[in-house]
Amino acid sequence: MQQRKLLMSFIVAGGMVCFQPLSAALAQSPDQQPPTQPNRQNPNTPGSPNPNMPGSNDRVSQPGYDRTGQPGTGQPGTTSDMPARSKMDDKTFVKNAAIGGMAEVELGMLAAEKGSTDGVKQFGQKMVDDHSKANDELKEVAKKESIPIPDSLDAKHRARVDSLSKLSGSAFDRAYIKDQLKDHQQDVKEFQNEASSGSMPAVKDFASKTLPTLQEHLSMVKDLDKGKKSTSADRSKQ
Repeated sequence: MQQRKLLMSFIVAGGMVCFQPLSAALAQSPDQQPPTQPNRQNPNTPGSPNPNMPGSNDRVSQPGYDRTGQPGTGQPGTTSDMPARSKMDDKTFVKNAAIGGMAEVELGMLAAEKGSTDGVKQFGQKMVDDHSKANDELKEVAKKESIPIPDSLDAKHRARVDSLSKLSGSAFDRAYIKDQLKDHQQDVKEFQNEASSGSMPAVKDFASKTLPTLQEHLSMVKDLDKGKKSTSADRSKQ
């Protein structure tokens, strides 16, 4: 009997010892919970680098790298590392100007003959006079600089002349004005570039001297184009 009471006392005492730590753990408030350590393996955890987001490891977002992530000298994510497009060189300019000048003379002769209005005829004759003079001056420049130039039209310009030669009347006027408008817009740009950026003084001087004449031609053909459109609009109202 005495041994049974002693055994019961040991059991009760042991239970009390186990119960105290459990009670302390249950009584602990949520604010006292130990902080959760961030998961370093999760790239989306705040504070962890994400390889899919722009950041310090993203070469494209850093100065000194181009869009492919290769070292460069431009601004981040731009194409300024690409080489600039080179301008037309002097010899090419002279060759193009010679062919274009010859084409303007032939087209001007067609306009003076086949134009259906005085405006187109007069403009065509002015093209013959002005471009014949410019062509002679260009030949002297080319000879001085030892630049070979063609003495006949290439296939592209010959096709322009042949196409317009098949037209007559108002159809010719419309096609000729459209051709001259486009051609002189391009000519003015090329002569402006040569006058400002050419490397041969004689060629630059020719471009600078001829540019005002081409600008005058462009202004004249714009007026012809406006007049043609106004006439067509008036006819459509009748």
